[in-house]
Amino acid sequence: MTALPFSTETVSFSDPAIANLLFGPCNANLDILSDASSARISNKGTQVFIESDVPKTRQILCNLFLQVYALLRAGQTFSPQDMRRAYDMLCSDPGIDLAQIFQKAVFVRTPGKTVTARNMAQKKYLENLMRNDIVIAVGPAGTGKTYLAVAMALSMLHQHRIKRILLTRPAVEAGERLGFLPGDLAEKINPYLRPLYDALHDMLPPQKVSMMLESGTIEIAPLAFMRGRTLNDAFIILDEAQNTTQEQMKMFLTRMGFGSRMVVTGDTTQIDLPPSPKGEQARSGLIQALDILHAVPGIAIHHFSPADVVRHPLVGAIVNAYDSKEKEQSPD
Repeated sequence: MTALPFSTETVSFSDPAIANLLFGPCNANLDILSDASSARISNKGTQVFIESDVPKTRQILCNLFLQVYALLRAGQTFSPQDMRRAYDMLCSDPGIDLAQIFQKAVFVRTPGKTVTARNMAQKKYLENLMRNDIVIAVGPAGTGKTYLAVAMALSMLHQHRIKRILLTRPAVEAGERLGFLPGDLAEKINPYLRPLYDALHDMLPPQKVSMMLESGTIEIAPLAFMRGRTLNDAFIILDEAQNTTQEQMKMFLTRMGFGSRMVVTGDTTQIDLPPSPKGEQARSGLIQALDILHAVPGIAIHHFSPADVVRHPLVGAIVNAYDSKEKEQSPD
C-alpha cells in the first residue's frame, strides 16, 4: 500500500487472474464500491487506485481489497452483492475479519433454499438459534430476525428434530384502525400474519406451504389462541413481540413443552400497544422479558443494531434518520 498525492491510496496485487476476479467483469465491483463510498476507484493492470478526501473511506476500501483478495486466493467466490455487503460490514466495524463471515459461514438448509448469515450479527444469531432452547431477538426492521428464525424452524423440521412449526404474533394494528374484517377466522387474522407467510413462501413452493398448513405441520395463529396449550416437539416463533402485554408474554413463554424451541422477535422502538382505559401506556411484555430473563440459563438474548439492516440500503438510512430525530427530541 503506497500513499500518493491528492488523497490517493494504491493497492498492488501479485496475481493478475485473482485481481481480475477482485475487480469484477468490466470493473463492476469497483463501480459498486465507488457508488457506495463516493470514492473514485480505478485500476491499471494489477493495481487499484482509491481517491477520496475522507481518510477513513480510503482505509476501509484498502482493507476491503486486501481481505477479499486473500479470500479469492483461498477459493472463495464473491458476487457484486457480496462486495457491497463486505463494504457495509467494514463501515460498521473496520476491525471485522471477513473470513469469519464468508469462509466460516453458518448455513441453514431449508427444503427450498440454503440461507446463510449476511453479517456478523446474523452469524451470532444463527449460532444462538442452534444452541439455545429460547432465543429473544431484538432490533430494527430488516435485520433478519423473523426470516432467519423461520429458516431455522424449516431446517429443523426437515431434519426431523421437531414435528411441527407454530408461528404467532399479537393482532395489534400498527397505528391504524382496520375495523371489522370480513370472512372466516383465517381470513380475519391473515393481514396480521402476512409477514410470516412471506417468509415461508420465500423458502418453500406455495403448494408445499398449503399442504403443510392443511396437515397442521405448520400452524399460524394469533397469540390469543396460545392460552391453555402445551407445545411439545415444536418450533414456536412469536413475531412482533413488542406488542405483547406483560401477561401475554408470560403466557406465551410458559407454553413451551418437551423437545421444543422458542424464538421471540421484536423491535422495542415500534410499540403499537393501545393505552389502557385510564389512558396509561401499556408496558410491553418484551421489555419486561428482557429485564427479567437476561440472566436465566438456556435463554439467549440477541441484540441487532441499525447497522445490521440487510434490506435495501435505504432501509438502514431510514432507521438511522428516525433514531437520530428521536435522540434530538428526547430530554437530556
